[in-house]
Amino acid sequence: MSKGVKIATIGGGSSYTPELMEGFIKRYDELPIREIWLVDVEAGREKQEIVGAMAQRMWDASPYDVKVYTTLNREEALKDADFVTTQFRVGQLNARIKDERIPFSYGLLGQETNGPGGMFKAFRTIPIVLSVVEDMKRLCPNAWLINFANPSGMVTEAVLRYGKWDRVVGLCNVPVMAKKVEAEMLNQPAEDLIYKFAGLNHFHWHKVADRAGNDVTPQVIEKLYEEENGLPKNIHGVPFFREQLDQMNMIPCGYHQYYYRAEEMLAHGLEEFATIGTRAEQVKALEHELFELYKDPELNYKPKQLEERGGAYYSDAACETIASIYANKNTEIVVSTRNDGAVPDLPADCAVEVTANLGAAGARNVVFGPLPTAEKGWLQVMKAMELLTIEAAVTGNYALALQAFTINPLIPAGATAKRVMDELFIAHKEHLPQFADTISKLEAQGITIKDEKVRDLVN
Repeated sequence: MSKGVKIATIGGGSSYTPELMEGFIKRYDELPIREIWLVDVEAGREKQEIVGAMAQRMWDASPYDVKVYTTLNREEALKDADFVTTQFRVGQLNARIKDERIPFSYGLLGQETNGPGGMFKAFRTIPIVLSVVEDMKRLCPNAWLINFANPSGMVTEAVLRYGKWDRVVGLCNVPVMAKKVEAEMLNQPAEDLIYKFAGLNHFHWHKVADRAGNDVTPQVIEKLYEEENGLPKNIHGVPFFREQLDQMNMIPCGYHQYYYRAEEMLAHGLEEFATIGTRAEQVKALEHELFELYKDPELNYKPKQLEERGGAYYSDAACETIASIYANKNTEIVVSTRNDGAVPDLPADCAVEVTANLGAAGARNVVFGPLPTAEKGWLQVMKAMELLTIEAAVTGNYALALQAFTINPLIPAGATAKRVMDELFIAHKEHLPQFADTISKLEAQGITIKDEKVRDLVN
C-alpha cells in the first residue's frame, strides 16, 4: 500500500458519500488515499455522477491530490482495492417506501431495519453483498469489507457465515451518536468515559464508566429524562419507562423504542402514514433537496442539510475504522463482528455488535459478559430471527421466511402477517430472484397489493 490507498465504495451515488469524503479528508495524514472509486447500478447513474463531481470538488478544495472515479463496472472498481465500503440500497428509496407502506396498510409497523421492512431489506441486500465478496476473492483478496449497508448486523453475519470472509466489519452511526451525546450530558470529554456495548445492530445496550472506573450509567439514565436524548433523526422520541432502565442499569439504543414502546411507536408511524407520509417518503423529498444542492458547481463541502438525513457521524465510524485498520491504531470502535465469547449468551460464531479495538488484524472484542434475564431473552429471540432471515435470503426458502416473520417480536403472528409478507414478495419481485418460484405461486393465487401508492410504484 506504499503507493497510496485505493478505496472502492459500492453505492457511490448515495447522498451519504460527501460525509464519507469529509471523513477521509480529515484523516488523510494517517490514511494516504490515492484514489476513490464510486460504483453504482444503472438506476443510480445520475445521482452517482452528481455526487461524484461534488466528491472531486471536495478533494480539489483540500491540500491533497486524490482522484475520484465513477463507474457502473464493479470489477473495475474492486480491482486491487485496499478497502471496500458498502452503503447501497437495493431498489433505491422506492424499495424502502414499499417496505414501510405495505405493513402500515395492515396496521403493522413499517420501518427500514425493524419488523417486516428490515427483513425484506435483508432478503434484497444479502445476495448482492455475497456477490461482492465473491468478486473480492478474485480481484482484491487482501481487502477489508467495511459494511454500512443495512441491516448491517445481518449483512455482516451473512458475510461471515455464508461468504466465508473474515476481513469484514459492520458499522452503524448510532453508538457514535450515543457516546457524543452522553459525554455532553455528563459535561465530560468523551475520551474520559469508558463504554461497553453489547447486543446486535440496532438492538444493543451499553454501560458507561468514568476514567476512575466508577459506573456512571445511573447518571446517564438520569440525564436522559432531563435533556435531549440523542436519538437519530429517523427515530420518533418516546421515553423509555424509567423503572425499566433503572432495573437493567444499562442504556438501550434508540431502536429499542420499537420494542419497549411498540404500541406508541406503531401509533406514531400509522399517524404519519395517514398524513405526511412514511419516513421513506419524507427522506425521498429531503434527498431530492440534497441532490439539488450537490449540483451546485461551487459546493465543495458537506452541506448542513445532510445531518437531517439520519446519518450523522457516519464518517466518524467508517473512516476511523479504515484508518485504524490501515495504521494499526487499535482505536476503540463499536462494530458488528464475530462474537468469539464477548457476549456469552450467544454462540461464539455468530455476529454481534460490541465494543472492540480495531487494528491491522481486525476487531479484538471487549468482553461484556452475561446479560440480565430480560435482555438475554430478547437477544436470543432476535438472533434466532436474524439467522432465519439470513438463511431465507441465501436459499430463497419461503417457509424459513415465514418462520422468521413468526418469531419477530414486532410482527403479530397470523394471517395478516402472512398476507403482508406475500405482498412484500410481489412488490419486490424484481430484486428477489432467489424467491422467483414462490412469487410465481403467489401471483397464481391472485395475491395483489392493497396500498394504492405501492401499486403505482410497482407498475
